[in-house]
Amino acid sequence: MKSVPKNIYLVGLMGAGKSTVGKMLAKRLGKTFFDSDHEIEKRCGVKIPTIFEMEGEEGFRKRESAVIKDLTQLEDIVLATGGGSILMPENRSFLHDNGYVIYLRANPHELWIRTRNDKGRPLLNSADPQRKLKDLFEIRDPLYLSTAHQTVETGKPNVTQLTNKLVMQLELES
Repeated sequence: MKSVPKNIYLVGLMGAGKSTVGKMLAKRLGKTFFDSDHEIEKRCGVKIPTIFEMEGEEGFRKRESAVIKDLTQLEDIVLATGGGSILMPENRSFLHDNGYVIYLRANPHELWIRTRNDKGRPLLNSADPQRKLKDLFEIRDPLYLSTAHQTVETGKPNVTQLTNKLVMQLELES
């Protein structure tokens, strides 16, 4: 196998498959997998909805930025980032400058289908979660596109097919 980028960072909206694809990609490439949301929970000792409740989104984003800064200093990792991690300019720089960023892109309707029963997503606790996903997509899509080295549509292939496609593309890129 040709060499692939040392660090691979997955970005995209909630429900795009970052954690699921990231775990499989790390295993296939012999890298260590991290999920920035799980790292935040480990450091804080509480779940993300609790952090949002206690500190608001701004407090959560500060914690998220510190975790992303730390994780992007590691080597040979695959990192699944939280959907809003790209909102902070410094996070976009940490990710883009320290690894290969892949945007797992899915349309808002598909994301809503994937996330509609998940109560652990504070931003979707609204009267119209489908509208919220559309709004988030409109705001974040340009940021994901500008941060990513590669964009992959996640609509049709299953996780295994998507991972195989990414591994082949990563080998070709290097």
